[in-house]
Amino acid sequence: MGKIIIEYLEGKKIYACKKCNVHLSNQDYLTSKQFTGKSGTAFLFEKGVNYLTGKPEEKKLRTGLHTTQDLMCIKCQTYLGWKYLHAYEQSEKYKEGKIILEKLFLTKIKWN
Repeated sequence: MGKIIIEYLEGKKIYACKKCNVHLSNQDYLTSKQFTGKSGTAFLFEKGVNYLTGKPEEKKLRTGLHTTQDLMCIKCQTYLGWKYLHAYEQSEKYKEGKIILEKLFLTKIKWN
């Protein structure tokens, strides 16, 4: 495997990996705080950076059947959440391409 290239986000209110502080997304990409992950509260983001994706899996979630990929931190490989690849219910299509980051695995940087 080659050298890992880490992207740093500009501006304030950055969400980062709690374990290693690698930037993951920011307040501008936050779509909703009304989600639940394996560990509890989770946030839906339009996009993010510095994560690896697992293999696509079909999962039955509260809102129906979805094809998702687990997300892991590019630096420390901590589980972070998942990416929505496909939603089978028409009402859930807005999630496609977006990511879920679980609050338990996040820290906030530059929030003053």
